[in-house]
Amino acid sequence: MTTPRDLLGTFAHHRVAANLLMVLMLLAGVFALRQLNVQFFPDFELEIVTVTTAWSGASAEDVEVGITIPLEQRLRTVDHLSEMTSTSAPGTSGITLEFDEGTDMVLALEQVKQRVDEFLNLPGDAEEPVVIHPARYEPVASLRLSGPENLDELRRLARRMERELLARGIDRIDVDGLPEEAIRITFDPLDLQRLGLDLAEVAGRIDQLSNDLPAGLAGSDDSARELRSLDQRRDPAGFANLPLVGEGAARIDLGSVARISREPMERQPEISVDGRRAIVLQLSRTAAGDSLEAARVLDAWYAETRPTLPPGVELEVFSERWELILDRINVLLKNGAGGLLLVLITLFLFLSGRVAFWVAVGIPVSFMATLAVLYLAGGSINMVSLFALIMGLGIIVDDAIVVGEDAQAHHDMGEDPLRAAEGGARRMLGPVLASSLTTVAAFLPLMLVGGVMGNILSTIPLVIVSVILASLIESFLILPGHLRGAFRHAHHQRRPLRERLDRAFEHFRDRRFRPRGF
Repeated sequence: MTTPRDLLGTFAHHRVAANLLMVLMLLAGVFALRQLNVQFFPDFELEIVTVTTAWSGASAEDVEVGITIPLEQRLRTVDHLSEMTSTSAPGTSGITLEFDEGTDMVLALEQVKQRVDEFLNLPGDAEEPVVIHPARYEPVASLRLSGPENLDELRRLARRMERELLARGIDRIDVDGLPEEAIRITFDPLDLQRLGLDLAEVAGRIDQLSNDLPAGLAGSDDSARELRSLDQRRDPAGFANLPLVGEGAARIDLGSVARISREPMERQPEISVDGRRAIVLQLSRTAAGDSLEAARVLDAWYAETRPTLPPGVELEVFSERWELILDRINVLLKNGAGGLLLVLITLFLFLSGRVAFWVAVGIPVSFMATLAVLYLAGGSINMVSLFALIMGLGIIVDDAIVVGEDAQAHHDMGEDPLRAAEGGARRMLGPVLASSLTTVAAFLPLMLVGGVMGNILSTIPLVIVSVILASLIESFLILPGHLRGAFRHAHHQRRPLRERLDRAFEHFRDRRFRPRGF
């Protein structure tokens, strides 16, 4: 037989090429499996910029007229702006800008900041607008801490747990049910009258003295260091030492004429469990984080921390999103193992044992190659990609079965092992390729869906197309070389079990299925 010149013939004739390609696909899949993040949803960027401005004491109408409408007029000309929505509430103005898909959000953020900086008519007592491009965090699990009515003790425990979990690698923790606190300073009007001061003067004095201010640079060039005065007070004791009047012996501190306390702010939401005060810590991961790794960190910390809690304090883990991911992975592994077993049993009945084995090997090889493509495309192991992998199980097996069965039939008719293996791949190339392209054409339109939903759904066609390509490579480049070796070690005498199955099938086909006289 002449030496083939095409790719399919080369792999069928070469003794090492098929095994080498199979090993490379497996190694690439193992590497990708170690690198891929495990998360709930696929990664996608939020093409949104928010502008938030605080104006304490102002009504919603004043906020709208003084801040929201002027900012909207300046921001409506930002490049690639798709939609702008705003909300004016008592004391707060919020503007959300949505941009066209594919917009460079770094440039968009800088342009929005520039337009906001050009707004010079901001009310005098309003704070500077905060412009951010919100990052997407994905929940991992939640902790519920409940126990004593003493809020200070609960607050201290919650903050300690927050520090410990952040130090162990949890990306973000949001604390709910813990009311915000404020430093409250109250005076006796007679004391202020005796000192010759009013509230406005006292407030100005406190604002002037309790502040961190820059103090220039020390050194030059690379050794320069920024100097800054750290006079900001953050607790009642710090405010008590502020000099309110005079210097030296005539000095009167704020604490000597005022009552200073840290108190919860009014109308703050509370959480209770069975009538007991509770605090909820919501654990989240960033786009670069791994949900299963965060879960392992949480489990280890929880096992160490729970026995050390004070009497009467309860700590419970709930809303564990990572368990859903683990369940979907288990479904995939169970279906894959079950499919592999069924394929082996079925093919062993109708084909030779070696052919059945090499057809079944195509399942893990194709899956490993698919994971490698998913990694190169910037994907991850998530609920959507796992769903697509489960759908792709049948696709992987079908192509190899068609090629293996055709090659086995021609080998049983007396063809040379090499000719039977190569011929089976060549004869089935057209039909299998046509059916594969039909499946690709059915899934590719999902990539045209835009927006956040499109970013999520695009993972399905990516995985399906990768599965199909991996299955084609395994069926037409790797499998023929293995079939060639399997046929060389086989003999043409039929096994008794297979002989009986063939006779039963032929009887059903000729006597039961086909009409008489056909």
